[in-house]
Amino acid sequence: MALRTAAALSEHPLATHAVGECVGRLLDAGGEGPADLVVVFATEPVLGALEDVTRAVRELLSPRVLVGASAVSLLAGRREVEEHAALAMFGLWLDGDAPARPVPVRLEALPRPDGPELVGLAALERATGTLVLLPDPFTCPVDRMLSELAAIAPDLAVVGGMASAARHPGGNRLVLDGQLHTGGAVGVLLPPSVPVRTVVSQGCRPIGSPLTVTRAERNMLLELAGRPAFELLVDLVRELPPEEQQLATRGLHIGRVVDEYRAEFTRGDFLVRAVLGGDKEAGAVAVGDEIDVGATVQFHVRDAQSAHEDLEQLMAGQRADGALVFTCNGRGSRLFGVPDHDAEVVSEALGDVPLAGMFCAGELGPVGRSNFVHGFSASVALFGEQ
Repeated sequence: MALRTAAALSEHPLATHAVGECVGRLLDAGGEGPADLVVVFATEPVLGALEDVTRAVRELLSPRVLVGASAVSLLAGRREVEEHAALAMFGLWLDGDAPARPVPVRLEALPRPDGPELVGLAALERATGTLVLLPDPFTCPVDRMLSELAAIAPDLAVVGGMASAARHPGGNRLVLDGQLHTGGAVGVLLPPSVPVRTVVSQGCRPIGSPLTVTRAERNMLLELAGRPAFELLVDLVRELPPEEQQLATRGLHIGRVVDEYRAEFTRGDFLVRAVLGGDKEAGAVAVGDEIDVGATVQFHVRDAQSAHEDLEQLMAGQRADGALVFTCNGRGSRLFGVPDHDAEVVSEALGDVPLAGMFCAGELGPVGRSNFVHGFSASVALFGEQ
Protein backbone atom coordinates (compact mmCIF):
# COMPACT_ATOMS: atom_id res chain seq x y z
CA MET A 1 0.00 0.00 0.00
CA ALA A 2 1.26 3.49 -0.87
CA LEU A 3 1.31 5.96 2.00
CA ARG A 4 2.57 9.42 2.83
CA THR A 5 3.84 10.72 6.15
CA ALA A 6 4.78 14.06 7.64
CA ALA A 7 6.24 15.21 10.94
CA ALA A 8 6.60 18.56 12.66
CA LEU A 9 8.08 20.04 15.82
CA SER A 10 7.63 23.43 17.45
CA GLU A 11 9.35 24.80 20.52
CA HIS A 12 7.42 28.06 20.53
CA PRO A 13 6.26 28.85 24.09
CA LEU A 14 2.82 29.97 22.89
CA ALA A 15 0.65 26.94 22.11
CA THR A 16 -1.36 28.83 19.50
CA HIS A 17 1.81 29.62 17.59
CA ALA A 18 3.19 26.10 18.05
CA VAL A 19 0.07 24.39 16.70
CA GLY A 20 0.08 26.75 13.73
CA GLU A 21 3.67 25.83 12.90
CA CYS A 22 3.05 22.09 13.19
CA VAL A 23 -0.27 22.01 11.33
CA GLY A 24 1.18 24.18 8.58
CA ARG A 25 4.01 21.73 7.98
CA LEU A 26 1.64 18.77 7.90
CA LEU A 27 -0.67 20.57 5.47
CA ASP A 28 2.26 21.33 3.17
CA ALA A 29 3.36 17.68 3.21
CA GLY A 30 -0.03 16.00 3.11
CA GLY A 31 -1.59 17.91 0.27
CA GLU A 32 -5.29 17.55 -0.43
CA GLY A 33 -7.60 15.29 1.54
CA PRO A 34 -7.94 14.54 5.25
CA ALA A 35 -5.19 12.72 7.11
CA ASP A 36 -6.00 9.14 8.04
CA LEU A 37 -4.08 9.52 11.29
CA VAL A 38 -2.55 12.40 13.23
CA VAL A 39 -0.52 11.72 16.39
CA VAL A 40 0.08 14.64 18.77
CA PHE A 41 2.71 14.77 21.51
CA ALA A 42 2.79 17.65 24.01
CA THR A 43 4.98 18.50 26.98
CA GLU A 44 3.65 19.69 30.33
CA PRO A 45 3.78 23.47 29.62
CA VAL A 46 1.46 22.95 26.62
CA LEU A 47 -1.18 20.90 28.44
CA GLY A 48 -3.24 23.90 29.56
CA ALA A 49 -3.95 24.66 25.90
CA LEU A 50 -4.19 21.05 24.70
CA GLU A 51 -7.95 21.25 24.16
CA ASP A 52 -7.43 24.20 21.81
CA VAL A 53 -4.59 22.34 20.10
CA THR A 54 -6.75 19.28 19.38
CA ARG A 55 -9.62 21.47 18.16
CA ALA A 56 -7.30 23.23 15.69
CA VAL A 57 -5.87 19.91 14.45
CA ARG A 58 -9.35 18.51 13.86
CA GLU A 59 -10.55 21.63 12.08
CA LEU A 60 -7.51 22.10 9.83
CA LEU A 61 -6.37 18.52 9.10
CA SER A 62 -9.70 16.68 9.49
CA PRO A 63 -7.98 13.46 10.61
CA ARG A 64 -10.02 10.28 10.56
CA VAL A 65 -8.28 9.43 13.84
CA LEU A 66 -6.50 11.85 16.19
CA VAL A 67 -4.54 10.30 19.04
CA GLY A 68 -1.94 11.70 21.38
CA ALA A 69 -0.30 11.86 24.79
CA SER A 70 1.60 14.15 27.13
CA ALA A 71 5.30 13.54 27.66
CA VAL A 72 8.22 14.97 29.58
CA SER A 73 10.23 15.30 26.34
CA LEU A 74 9.58 15.00 22.60
CA LEU A 75 11.41 14.33 19.37
CA ALA A 76 10.89 14.95 15.67
CA GLY A 77 13.30 14.67 12.78
CA ARG A 78 16.82 14.80 14.18
CA ARG A 79 15.82 16.89 17.23
CA GLU A 80 15.01 15.90 20.78
CA VAL A 81 13.47 18.54 23.04
CA GLU A 82 14.00 17.60 26.67
CA GLU A 83 11.95 18.95 29.55
CA HIS A 84 10.65 22.23 28.16
CA ALA A 85 7.73 23.48 26.09
CA ALA A 86 7.29 21.62 22.82
CA LEU A 87 4.66 20.22 20.50
CA ALA A 88 5.25 17.45 17.93
CA MET A 89 2.95 15.89 15.34
CA PHE A 90 3.02 12.95 12.96
CA GLY A 91 0.62 12.61 10.04
CA LEU A 92 -0.24 9.55 7.96
CA TRP A 93 -2.14 9.51 4.66
CA LEU A 94 -3.16 6.16 3.19
CA ASP A 95 -3.98 5.45 -0.45
CA GLY A 96 -6.76 2.89 -0.47
CA ASP A 97 -9.62 1.69 1.65
CA ALA A 98 -7.84 0.74 4.87
CA PRO A 99 -9.36 2.88 7.60
CA ALA A 100 -7.58 3.47 10.88
CA ARG A 101 -9.81 2.82 13.90
CA PRO A 102 -9.75 4.68 17.23
CA VAL A 103 -9.38 2.51 20.34
CA PRO A 104 -10.39 3.92 23.73
CA VAL A 105 -9.71 1.90 26.88
CA ARG A 106 -11.22 3.05 30.16
CA LEU A 107 -11.23 1.49 33.60
CA GLU A 108 -14.32 0.58 35.59
CA ALA A 109 -14.17 -0.47 39.21
CA LEU A 110 -15.95 -3.78 38.71
CA PRO A 111 -15.29 -6.54 41.24
CA ARG A 112 -12.21 -8.35 39.91
CA PRO A 113 -9.43 -9.88 41.99
CA ASP A 114 -6.75 -8.37 39.75
CA GLY A 115 -8.12 -4.82 39.63
CA PRO A 116 -10.48 -2.68 37.55
CA GLU A 117 -12.12 -3.90 34.38
CA LEU A 118 -10.44 -2.76 31.16
CA VAL A 119 -13.43 -1.62 29.13
CA GLY A 120 -12.82 -1.42 25.40
CA LEU A 121 -10.51 -4.38 24.81
CA ALA A 122 -13.38 -6.62 23.71
CA ALA A 123 -13.65 -4.55 20.53
CA LEU A 124 -10.19 -5.85 19.57
CA GLU A 125 -11.15 -9.53 19.67
CA ARG A 126 -9.48 -11.36 16.74
CA ALA A 127 -7.96 -8.06 15.57
CA THR A 128 -4.84 -8.20 13.42
CA GLY A 129 -2.47 -5.55 12.18
CA THR A 130 -0.84 -2.98 14.48
CA LEU A 131 -2.18 -1.23 17.57
CA VAL A 132 -0.41 2.04 18.41
CA LEU A 133 -1.15 2.32 22.13
CA LEU A 134 -0.63 5.24 24.55
CA PRO A 135 -1.49 4.31 28.17
CA ASP A 136 -1.37 6.34 31.37
CA PRO A 137 1.11 4.59 33.72
CA PHE A 138 -0.73 5.52 36.91
CA THR A 139 -4.16 4.18 36.05
CA CYS A 140 -3.69 1.54 33.34
CA PRO A 141 -2.39 -1.98 34.24
CA VAL A 142 -0.41 -2.33 31.02
CA ASP A 143 1.02 -5.80 31.68
CA ARG A 144 -2.48 -7.15 32.28
CA MET A 145 -3.76 -5.33 29.21
CA LEU A 146 -1.12 -6.96 27.02
CA SER A 147 -1.90 -10.35 28.57
CA GLU A 148 -5.61 -9.97 27.82
CA LEU A 149 -4.84 -8.81 24.28
CA ALA A 150 -2.63 -11.85 23.75
CA ALA A 151 -5.60 -14.06 24.64
CA ILE A 152 -8.18 -12.39 22.40
CA ALA A 153 -5.97 -11.07 19.56
CA PRO A 154 -2.78 -13.17 19.43
CA ASP A 155 -1.76 -11.89 15.99
CA LEU A 156 -1.99 -8.20 16.93
CA ALA A 157 1.29 -6.25 17.21
CA VAL A 158 1.33 -3.52 19.87
CA VAL A 159 3.74 -0.60 19.78
CA GLY A 160 3.72 2.65 21.73
CA GLY A 161 4.62 4.17 25.05
CA MET A 162 3.27 5.41 28.36
CA ALA A 163 2.55 9.08 28.95
CA SER A 164 5.31 10.68 31.01
CA ALA A 165 4.54 14.35 31.64
CA ALA A 166 3.24 13.83 35.19
CA ARG A 167 4.51 12.36 38.45
CA HIS A 168 1.08 11.66 39.95
CA PRO A 169 -2.30 10.24 38.88
CA GLY A 170 -4.44 12.66 36.92
CA GLY A 171 -1.53 14.74 35.68
CA ASN A 172 -1.15 13.20 32.23
CA ARG A 173 -3.38 13.88 29.25
CA LEU A 174 -4.40 11.42 26.54
CA VAL A 175 -6.04 12.54 23.30
CA LEU A 176 -8.55 10.57 21.25
CA ASP A 177 -10.34 12.49 18.53
CA GLY A 178 -12.08 15.40 20.27
CA GLN A 179 -11.77 14.07 23.83
CA LEU A 180 -9.08 14.52 26.49
CA HIS A 181 -8.60 11.81 29.12
CA THR A 182 -6.60 11.69 32.36
CA GLY A 183 -6.45 7.89 32.66
CA GLY A 184 -6.83 4.58 30.90
CA ALA A 185 -5.33 4.29 27.43
CA VAL A 186 -5.93 5.50 23.91
CA GLY A 187 -4.81 3.99 20.66
CA VAL A 188 -5.34 3.50 16.97
CA LEU A 189 -5.74 0.18 15.19
CA LEU A 190 -4.10 -0.02 11.78
CA PRO A 191 -5.25 -2.95 9.62
CA PRO A 192 -2.78 -5.51 8.20
CA SER A 193 -2.90 -3.81 4.79
CA VAL A 194 -0.99 -0.87 6.31
CA PRO A 195 2.68 -1.91 6.32
CA VAL A 196 4.11 -1.38 9.80
CA ARG A 197 7.22 -3.02 11.25
CA THR A 198 8.61 -2.58 14.75
CA VAL A 199 12.20 -2.36 15.97
CA VAL A 200 12.68 -2.72 19.73
CA SER A 201 16.12 -1.75 21.00
CA GLN A 202 16.53 -2.74 24.64
CA GLY A 203 19.92 -1.09 24.88
CA CYS A 204 21.85 -4.03 26.29
CA ARG A 205 24.57 -6.41 25.18
CA PRO A 206 25.03 -9.96 26.40
CA ILE A 207 27.90 -11.19 28.55
CA GLY A 208 28.90 -14.78 29.14
CA SER A 209 26.99 -17.45 27.24
CA PRO A 210 23.37 -18.65 27.07
CA LEU A 211 22.30 -20.78 30.05
CA THR A 212 19.37 -23.10 30.72
CA VAL A 213 17.26 -22.48 33.82
CA THR A 214 17.28 -25.78 35.70
CA ARG A 215 15.48 -24.67 38.89
CA ALA A 216 13.36 -21.60 39.58
CA GLU A 217 10.49 -20.35 41.75
CA ARG A 218 8.51 -17.42 40.39
CA ASN A 219 11.08 -14.63 39.89
CA MET A 220 13.88 -16.42 41.77
CA LEU A 221 16.48 -18.25 39.71
CA LEU A 222 17.83 -21.07 41.86
CA GLU A 223 19.92 -23.05 39.40
CA LEU A 224 21.41 -22.26 36.01
CA ALA A 225 22.92 -25.11 33.98
CA GLY A 226 22.75 -27.27 37.10
CA ARG A 227 24.72 -24.84 39.29
CA PRO A 228 23.48 -22.50 42.01
CA ALA A 229 22.52 -19.34 40.17
CA PHE A 230 24.26 -16.95 42.58
CA GLU A 231 27.51 -18.93 42.48
CA LEU A 232 27.49 -19.06 38.69
CA LEU A 233 26.83 -15.32 38.44
CA VAL A 234 29.70 -14.46 40.81
CA ASP A 235 32.11 -16.58 38.75
CA LEU A 236 30.86 -14.98 35.53
CA VAL A 237 31.43 -11.44 36.82
CA ARG A 238 34.92 -12.33 38.13
CA GLU A 239 35.94 -13.49 34.65
CA LEU A 240 34.83 -10.27 32.94
CA PRO A 241 37.29 -7.54 31.90
CA PRO A 242 37.52 -4.73 34.49
CA GLU A 243 35.33 -2.30 32.50
CA GLU A 244 32.55 -4.89 32.14
CA GLN A 245 32.82 -5.74 35.84
CA GLN A 246 32.06 -2.09 36.59
CA LEU A 247 29.02 -2.18 34.30
CA ALA A 248 27.76 -5.34 35.98
CA THR A 249 28.21 -3.78 39.40
CA ARG A 250 26.25 -0.64 38.40
CA GLY A 251 23.34 -2.52 36.84
CA LEU A 252 23.06 -6.12 35.70
CA HIS A 253 20.26 -7.46 33.52
CA ILE A 254 19.12 -10.81 32.27
CA GLY A 255 17.66 -11.68 28.88
CA ARG A 256 15.13 -14.48 28.40
CA VAL A 257 14.94 -16.02 24.96
CA VAL A 258 11.44 -15.56 23.56
CA ASP A 259 11.66 -18.03 20.66
CA GLU A 260 13.40 -21.19 21.85
CA TYR A 261 13.19 -22.76 18.38
CA ARG A 262 15.90 -20.54 16.92
CA ALA A 263 19.23 -22.25 16.25
CA GLU A 264 21.22 -19.38 17.77
CA PHE A 265 20.38 -16.20 19.65
CA THR A 266 21.34 -12.65 18.72
CA ARG A 267 20.18 -9.09 19.46
CA GLY A 268 16.42 -8.87 19.45
CA ASP A 269 15.90 -12.48 20.56
CA PHE A 270 15.97 -11.67 24.28
CA LEU A 271 13.38 -10.05 26.53
CA VAL A 272 15.59 -8.06 28.92
CA ARG A 273 14.69 -7.59 32.57
CA ALA A 274 16.65 -6.23 35.57
CA VAL A 275 18.56 -8.39 38.03
CA LEU A 276 17.13 -7.28 41.38
CA GLY A 277 19.61 -8.92 43.75
CA GLY A 278 21.12 -12.14 44.99
CA ASP A 279 20.98 -14.40 48.05
CA LYS A 280 24.34 -16.07 48.69
CA GLU A 281 23.01 -18.50 51.30
CA ALA A 282 20.12 -19.68 49.12
CA GLY A 283 22.26 -19.52 45.98
CA ALA A 284 19.45 -17.57 44.28
CA VAL A 285 19.25 -14.57 41.95
CA ALA A 286 16.10 -12.41 41.90
CA VAL A 287 15.05 -10.97 38.54
CA GLY A 288 12.27 -8.68 37.37
CA ASP A 289 10.19 -11.39 35.73
CA GLU A 290 8.97 -14.92 36.23
CA ILE A 291 11.14 -17.33 34.26
CA ASP A 292 10.18 -20.96 33.76
CA VAL A 293 12.42 -23.98 34.16
CA GLY A 294 13.85 -24.92 30.77
CA ALA A 295 14.05 -21.33 29.52
CA THR A 296 17.27 -20.05 27.97
CA VAL A 297 18.72 -16.93 29.57
CA GLN A 298 21.83 -14.81 29.26
CA PHE A 299 23.11 -12.02 31.47
CA HIS A 300 23.38 -8.53 29.94
CA VAL A 301 24.93 -5.16 30.76
CA ARG A 302 23.78 -1.71 29.70
CA ASP A 303 25.63 1.56 29.19
CA ALA A 304 25.54 4.41 26.69
CA GLN A 305 27.83 2.60 24.26
CA SER A 306 25.79 -0.61 24.44
CA ALA A 307 22.56 1.31 23.93
CA HIS A 308 24.04 3.16 20.96
CA GLU A 309 25.37 0.00 19.32
CA ASP A 310 22.12 -1.88 19.88
CA LEU A 311 19.91 0.77 18.27
CA GLU A 312 22.37 1.38 15.44
CA GLN A 313 22.68 -2.33 14.61
CA LEU A 314 18.93 -2.97 14.75
CA MET A 315 18.22 0.03 12.51
CA ALA A 316 20.92 -0.88 9.98
CA GLY A 317 19.37 -1.76 6.64
CA GLN A 318 15.87 -0.63 7.62
CA ARG A 319 13.80 1.32 5.12
CA ALA A 320 10.59 3.25 5.77
CA ASP A 321 8.47 6.16 4.61
CA GLY A 322 8.02 7.45 8.17
CA ALA A 323 8.44 6.44 11.80
CA LEU A 324 7.05 6.87 15.29
CA VAL A 325 9.73 6.66 17.99
CA PHE A 326 8.97 5.81 21.62
CA THR A 327 12.09 6.15 23.73
CA CYS A 328 12.59 5.88 27.48
CA ASN A 329 12.71 9.03 29.60
CA GLY A 330 15.90 7.57 31.11
CA ARG A 331 17.67 7.82 27.75
CA GLY A 332 18.34 11.12 25.97
CA SER A 333 21.15 13.31 27.31
CA ARG A 334 20.73 11.66 30.72
CA LEU A 335 22.14 8.40 29.33
CA PHE A 336 24.18 9.47 26.32
CA GLY A 337 25.60 12.74 27.63
CA VAL A 338 24.59 14.55 24.42
CA PRO A 339 21.18 15.61 23.05
CA ASP A 340 19.34 14.14 20.04
CA HIS A 341 20.89 10.67 20.18
CA ASP A 342 17.99 8.37 19.31
CA ALA A 343 16.49 10.82 16.82
CA GLU A 344 19.87 11.10 15.08
CA VAL A 345 20.43 7.33 14.89
CA VAL A 346 16.97 6.60 13.50
CA SER A 347 17.12 9.52 11.06
CA GLU A 348 20.56 8.51 9.85
CA ALA A 349 19.44 4.93 9.21
CA LEU A 350 16.23 5.90 7.42
CA GLY A 351 17.55 8.84 5.45
CA ASP A 352 15.72 11.69 7.16
CA VAL A 353 12.17 10.47 6.53
CA PRO A 354 9.44 12.09 8.67
CA LEU A 355 9.55 10.87 12.25
CA ALA A 356 8.18 12.02 15.58
CA GLY A 357 7.72 10.58 19.03
CA MET A 358 8.01 10.99 22.75
CA PHE A 359 10.03 10.04 25.82
CA CYS A 360 8.00 7.47 27.74
CA ALA A 361 7.49 6.09 31.24
CA GLY A 362 7.65 2.61 29.69
CA GLU A 363 7.80 1.51 26.07
CA LEU A 364 5.65 -1.09 24.29
CA GLY A 365 6.78 -3.35 21.50
CA PRO A 366 6.95 -6.96 20.36
CA VAL A 367 9.84 -9.33 20.94
CA GLY A 368 9.34 -12.40 18.81
CA ARG A 369 5.60 -12.77 18.39
CA SER A 370 4.63 -11.42 21.83
CA ASN A 371 4.08 -7.86 23.05
CA PHE A 372 5.84 -6.57 26.16
CA VAL A 373 6.47 -3.51 28.32
CA HIS A 374 10.11 -2.42 28.25
CA GLY A 375 12.32 0.00 30.14
CA PHE A 376 15.33 2.03 28.95
CA SER A 377 14.41 0.95 25.42
CA ALA A 378 13.58 2.58 22.09
CA SER A 379 10.57 1.13 20.30
CA VAL A 380 10.27 2.30 16.69
CA ALA A 381 7.24 1.82 14.42
CA LEU A 382 8.33 1.91 10.77
CA PHE A 383 5.66 2.78 8.18
CA GLY A 384 5.97 1.58 4.59
CA GLU A 385 7.45 -1.36 2.75
CA GLN A 386 10.96 -2.55 3.61
